[in-house]
Amino acid sequence: MRRAQELLTDARLDALIVTHLPNVRYLCGFTGSAAVLVVTERGALLFSDGRYTQQAQEEVRAAKIKILKGKSALASATDWLGKQKRLRRMGLEPEHLTVGEKQILARSVGRGVRLVNAPPLIERMRMIKDAAEIGLIRTACHLGVRLFSRLQQVVRPAVSESRVAGELEFAAREAGAEQMAFTTIIAAGARSALPHGRASAAKLPARGFVVCDFGVILAGYCSDMTRTLHVGRPQKETRSVYEAVKDAQQAALDAVQPGKTVGEVDMAARKLLQKRNLARHFTHSTGHGLGLEIHEAPRVAAGQKELLQPGMVITIEPGVYVPGKWGVRIEDTVVVTEKGCEILTPCSKDLISV
Repeated sequence: MRRAQELLTDARLDALIVTHLPNVRYLCGFTGSAAVLVVTERGALLFSDGRYTQQAQEEVRAAKIKILKGKSALASATDWLGKQKRLRRMGLEPEHLTVGEKQILARSVGRGVRLVNAPPLIERMRMIKDAAEIGLIRTACHLGVRLFSRLQQVVRPAVSESRVAGELEFAAREAGAEQMAFTTIIAAGARSALPHGRASAAKLPARGFVVCDFGVILAGYCSDMTRTLHVGRPQKETRSVYEAVKDAQQAALDAVQPGKTVGEVDMAARKLLQKRNLARHFTHSTGHGLGLEIHEAPRVAAGQKELLQPGMVITIEPGVYVPGKWGVRIEDTVVVTEKGCEILTPCSKDLISV
């Protein structure tokens, strides 16, 4: 919170109105589903509603709590902001505020106040994880790795993708996960060519790839990993494609170094696939940041200029997808270190046939 307050001066803001719930949690610890956090140089106020009176008292640090009976978080915040005479330039989170909500704020604060789109101050703070955050992510990732053995037991011909996902998610809950970090992807056979092929009622084929992309949330922080299994004995072509993706992922991992751009990491994977004549089938970015959200800054993609710094946590997940035929993706979550990176999802990447 102190760091956030210090950034207000550089951004020429008298106040920052935080409406993105992960940012609220990051700054003051509140995990409820309704909140507005107003940060000024003098302090911070958390506005919520009556459902969260007790929870806010238990969770909130570094902010005062203001809950008005019968009023929403936004209504309480606008009432308070409308009475402040010294706050003339207020920053909004433009990607996390509706047009209607902005209009409500504008009417409340009056003509003498400027509501401006603030730069992503909190998102940039969140991009560099401290030791405690890295520890939480590492624990979540290790829980995810332990689930991989359950996948290998469940993936069998004629079992539905949904059944596989359900078994995995039940095992995650039993292991202590709060919830899954995103909708589990189990995509088999021709459906493995869908990069985001959510688990369906489709049955696993007698032979073919099964892309398994999953993550859990533990203590608020996400994990993310992908492994591609093969049902039946793989043929020469499928082995070749799998090894190409595995080599591309390793090339990208080797490129993760402080001071390098995220675009260079992306390019390392693409160059390897280009040598294998598969680059045209790599249709998404190489990775993304993660933490309190499954997708955070930085974006590990072509042309991106963000410099890698120690403490950044990113995914490395190249893939190859041939529509109507098959797809392969291999993904690890890593933390950037002083000398390279630490893989937080240590798990075999050999081609496993079940």
